[in-house]
Amino acid sequence: MSEFFPAINQPLFLATYVLACFVVTIVPGPTVTVIIANSLRQGPGAGLANVLGTQIGLLPMILIVAFGLETIVTVMAESFIWLKLAGGAYLVYLGYKLLRSDGRFSTSSNQRKLTSTPGFVWQGFVVIWSNPKAMFFLGAFIPQFVDPTGNAISQTIIFGAIFMATTTIFDSLYALIAGKAGSLLSRSRVRFAEVTSGILLIFGGAWLALSGRQ
Repeated sequence: MSEFFPAINQPLFLATYVLACFVVTIVPGPTVTVIIANSLRQGPGAGLANVLGTQIGLLPMILIVAFGLETIVTVMAESFIWLKLAGGAYLVYLGYKLLRSDGRFSTSSNQRKLTSTPGFVWQGFVVIWSNPKAMFFLGAFIPQFVDPTGNAISQTIIFGAIFMATTTIFDSLYALIAGKAGSLLSRSRVRFAEVTSGILLIFGGAWLALSGRQ
């Protein structure tokens, strides 16, 4: 195992990496914004589904970092721009729909379909892939901890898995806390939760669309 992942023999070094992952994770970004917004409005299940979607999206990003970030990013550079803009527009659209809501929990089939678990999973996936800076961050962050004496690909994948585990834990806490706060709202204050969630989604969409623009 040590030849593929030398850090296994260095508990302090591994603990430093986990701490770095924790620091990165607790800083709110577009992903956390969406998780909180959906958890406030639809409960913790919606936010946890977002978390699942982001993790599904993170996996191929880590594999790209492991097998050749620079080459793939060069080929797909223009596609990343369109992904970012499309994802930002999607979140703004969702936020706008919440702002236009009437404060009642709809029971129509269309609303149930829109807010189904697969829908929230898809949202999480779209958000993480709409933010190419996430991949660039992974490409700059993980290699700092890779030991050149070991297998670079296996180390990157294992470090990536640790990063995914850390983000899953803390993003899930965001979802549970926000979901609990939302569940305490009386029916008369549902509209407040909708407006708050809508603003958060629009803010997250604008953040995605405008971040990193030259």
